[in-house]
Amino acid sequence: MGSFQNIFKSLRISNGLTQIETAERLGISRSTIGMYETGAREPDFETLEKIADFFHVNTDYLLGREPNTATESQRQYYLNDDARDMAQFLFENPEYKVLFDASRKVKKEDIDFVKQMIDRVRGDSDDSGC
Repeated sequence: MGSFQNIFKSLRISNGLTQIETAERLGISRSTIGMYETGAREPDFETLEKIADFFHVNTDYLLGREPNTATESQRQYYLNDDARDMAQFLFENPEYKVLFDASRKVKKEDIDFVKQMIDRVRGDSDDSGC
């Protein structure tokens, strides 16, 4: 894999992450991160894909085969910054995923009701009741 160790370390540092933070977010040990960065160990294919997804690059870039970190279509995957940020938040904080999973089971009427309540609290509605 030749340049994987250098590319991986460079990505970690440029994202302002310590080895411990990177290990926690990827779900692997800190010592494994250290071994990746020294070239003492190489990731298996699944871990390589996980690393690529985490840093928003493709596996060819991680392996030093492609200079570009992401194609334009990968950069524009999300329609807006809020959606991208929320997806990244859920990736980095899997304990919150339960909220997303639960929302998929909620009826449309219940979602509309919650939206109306939020609008009332914000003062965005013309509600003369309550």
